Amino acid sequence: MPDTPAAPAAWPAPNPSAALSAEDGKLVVLARGARGRVGAVEGAAVRDQDGRTYAAASVALPSLTLTALQLAVASAVAAGASRLEAAAVVTEASTLDGAGHAAVRDLSVDAPIHVAAPDGTVLGTVTQ
Repeated sequence: MPDTPAAPAAWPAPNPSAALSAEDGKLVVLARGARGRVGAVEGAAVRDQDGRTYAAASVALPSLTLTALQLAVASAVAAGASRLEAAAVVTEASTLDGAGHAAVRDLSVDAPIHVAAPDGTVLGTVTQ
């Protein structure tokens, strides 16, 4: 993943009693699908202010490296989104990457970022 000046946000402690809304659950499903289709390290999905969703997988090319969350946010912005309602990332990593976190925060200071394991189990939500 690319270096970024933004510090990585640590996963919050999982809260097993917190249930996702149906719309946020859909983001996790979309993120899992994006990751699984190409066997990527990460998958992510975001929902914009109009309820449109964008899913992406991480990209690691010799000339271009993007986290899944960066690419999902970029896709949303390219389609005209000006704000995000929520995001989800499916990863095996132990922290939420700083670059993806920063990309979401560029469009929304309070959108929840749900972090899930590859099997779809939500491990926690970052709200800062």
